[in-house]
Amino acid sequence: MKNLLFSLILLISGAGLLAQDVDKILIQKVIQESYVDGIQNRGPVESIRKGFDPGFELLGVRDNQLTRLTIGDWIANIEKSMQANPKPPEHLTTVKFLFIDVTGISAVAKIELHRHNRLIFTDYLSLYRFEDGWKIVNKIYHRH
Repeated sequence: MKNLLFSLILLISGAGLLAQDVDKILIQKVIQESYVDGIQNRGPVESIRKGFDPGFELLGVRDNQLTRLTIGDWIANIEKSMQANPKPPEHLTTVKFLFIDVTGISAVAKIELHRHNRLIFTDYLSLYRFEDGWKIVNKIYHRH
């Protein structure tokens, strides 16, 4: 973590980036590694745990009712799916970052997920910056 912090300080001073720009880069990295590569593309479960806060909830609407899924339950579903079918997905999911807005230690990201050249989800992710970095704490979405 100290090497990353030192590298970021050099990047900020050398490129004239603002701290908020660095935060946006770090947020993109967390979303890519933990959510897209980890959850969507069935990557290592440890990378999922690293980027999601244990209190994370995925909120959805089904039959006009709010549904909730914790990160623990989501990981359990992924592990069960990987045991049943250990092959990686035939078509990987990619991400398009539409915007990231940072205010202090809080942020929101609007992203699109694409698979096999098709838009599948628009997601709104909420994040907080903790001592050990940015963590995804909440998700709402629209399935296309």
